[in-house]
Amino acid sequence: MGFAGYGLLADATVVVHLAFVVFVVAGGLLVLKWPRVAWAHLPAAAWGALIELAGWICPLTPLEGWLRAQAGEVEYGGGFVGHYVVPLLYPGELTRGLQVALGLAVILLNSAIYGWIWYRRTRTRV
Repeated sequence: MGFAGYGLLADATVVVHLAFVVFVVAGGLLVLKWPRVAWAHLPAAAWGALIELAGWICPLTPLEGWLRAQAGEVEYGGGFVGHYVVPLLYPGELTRGLQVALGLAVILLNSAIYGWIWYRRTRTRV
């Protein structure tokens, strides 16, 4: 695979990473419409919260870095993915406190969504 192929795979990894983050944060909303999505969303949300609360690095991050290195890239290039998507995933001001806050936000938001789902289901059964 040539340098360009690795660069494209790195960009695709960032897009997948962003989609996963969006699913972690807001995937509970899909459960309102499609309850079976909970089987994928609950473990994803738990993983996302754990990554933030424990201060770990998502495995997609080093994968993307490795792919960029294979492509001969040192830093993010131009284009849509490099300019707009990457800063959403890798904010420069990401502190440990902000990581914990993000993890707690994932837990609180999804707890509220699943609480609403539970309330709706128990209310309709009465």
